[in-house]
Amino acid sequence: MSGNNVYGEMLLTITSEKFYIEPVQDMDNSLILDRVTGNITISNVPGSSGDAPVVGEKKTIYGILGTIRLLAGQYLVVVTGRTKIGNIWRREVFQMDSAEVICFSRSTTHLNDKQKRIEKEYISMLESILATPYFYFSYSYDLSHTVQRLHNISPDFLKMPMYQRAEQKFVWNEYLLSDFAKNSGVSRFCLPIIHGYLSITSCILNGKTFSLILVSRRSKDRAGTRLFTRGIDSNGNVANFVETEQIVEAKFERASFVQTRGSMPFFWQQYPNLKLKPRPSIIQEENHTAAFSKHFETQLMDYGRQVIVNLVDHSGSEGKLEGFYRKLVNEANNPNLKYEAFDFHRECSKLRYDRLKILIDRLAYDLEQMSVTMIVGDGTVISQQEGVFRTNCIDCLDRTNVVQSLLARANLTYILQRLTILKKGQTVEDQVGLENTFKILWSDHADLISIQYSGTGALKTDYTRTGKRTKSGIIRDGINSLVRYYKNNFQHGFRKDALDLWLGHYRVSSEEGIVIRSPLDVKREFKYTAFPLILLVAIAMFFANLVTPSEYTTGTLLSLIFWCSMVSATLIAIFYNGSEYVDCPRLCPLLRSPSV
Repeated sequence: MSGNNVYGEMLLTITSEKFYIEPVQDMDNSLILDRVTGNITISNVPGSSGDAPVVGEKKTIYGILGTIRLLAGQYLVVVTGRTKIGNIWRREVFQMDSAEVICFSRSTTHLNDKQKRIEKEYISMLESILATPYFYFSYSYDLSHTVQRLHNISPDFLKMPMYQRAEQKFVWNEYLLSDFAKNSGVSRFCLPIIHGYLSITSCILNGKTFSLILVSRRSKDRAGTRLFTRGIDSNGNVANFVETEQIVEAKFERASFVQTRGSMPFFWQQYPNLKLKPRPSIIQEENHTAAFSKHFETQLMDYGRQVIVNLVDHSGSEGKLEGFYRKLVNEANNPNLKYEAFDFHRECSKLRYDRLKILIDRLAYDLEQMSVTMIVGDGTVISQQEGVFRTNCIDCLDRTNVVQSLLARANLTYILQRLTILKKGQTVEDQVGLENTFKILWSDHADLISIQYSGTGALKTDYTRTGKRTKSGIIRDGINSLVRYYKNNFQHGFRKDALDLWLGHYRVSSEEGIVIRSPLDVKREFKYTAFPLILLVAIAMFFANLVTPSEYTTGTLLSLIFWCSMVSATLIAIFYNGSEYVDCPRLCPLLRSPSV
């Protein structure tokens, strides 16, 4: 396995002609990137054999994420900062703290002023992706696979380079590594990264030591932002699909339990339009059945039996989605698909979160039947997980996080009892230290997955952290909801563009800004600035007439009524044209389909 490990710490030397990348522990296999031609070669760096050393800017890097082409040419993306999270099965795993985007071209004088402005925005998009918490990697452990998948793959498959054998839907720099993939000799320089959440905690219970590990892998397929990316695509990929694996590592045993989440697998949309909660709707004239079938064919192949836990409301617009989902499952008539609907908001209204026990009791038999993956030190498989819970709410965030944590806690009790770490009759809830660790772990997980999709921490995490719903938690949820509203309407178009650029959904042409008009060069209609300007003037005049008079006359009151009417009329006009004031994606424009 060590021969296929990715190089860790490296020295990057930047000269006017080339990038020289030298692994600290293997100077004989240095990577040389030609800044003019873009050619990639493996060779000894001048100076490593006693001749004159290379002179240039030097910096330490911790991995190569790949290259991407923008207007100025190729850019190299490297990891410049990392933090060790811990070990999984005696192999180090890291969190990426910082990265740098370095241009191959020595200058941008070949770009005109418009192109320079566009290039600056493209680079800011890449930097915003790299700054999103968090990306994770390992030089020797394949983080893209579950324990069960890693055990079941063939020895020959394990001999392949890590970035090639990885589960590609979870490799977030697959597109950036595409140029390197053409050269088999550079495989040990290619560092695959996953996006999501990873935590490793050492625990001691009843005198026994074990590690509690939580890994969430976000799929890059149909990656996007809340509201702009919902439902399914024609290939069966769903929005906000996340594979979450809870691992327990004892001295000689490993146990793993996997859950998934993902948007309801049919075509629906909920584009932002300045309303606090846009109405979701099913998209007409799409082949829902074909896409639904593709999705679950993949899920059944990857995970086995699916227990679908749908937590959306059973009334209103969410109720229409729930009914349509139920209809698709019934029409599929597949014994390996079980549909379990639970109206979370109605059942848990008035802070009655204790009623979630109703759902967990209904799922108890399925939880027992699924079992877990359990492997002893010599590789003997004691059991394998047969099926997963596929949980969703409208966002696959807040309600989903709560229910997944409850299922994970019940499963953790089962695992620890099988490993004899918990004594017969003991549960995770009985162990104060472990229970607190578990709550913090799953609450932090909820916040991070939510930030990556919605821009804010998760709602309802007071229940995950404390075991009860609190009024302070409701206030905090209200604040988060307002922040989500702002980001969904005024920032997530840029964020969606950044994802499309990073993942290769949009590829920059060198002729942008010269022959081809750049999609970033968008001019707003007059009313986009006119109505907000009128609104500001009307508000200012209303308060001026309210505050300045020493006494109120009939004229003053009429003026107040006039400006109040202007404020109201302008607000109505803005909200009527709400979708035009939203920060919409520009690189891959949205298709606004007819809906029901």
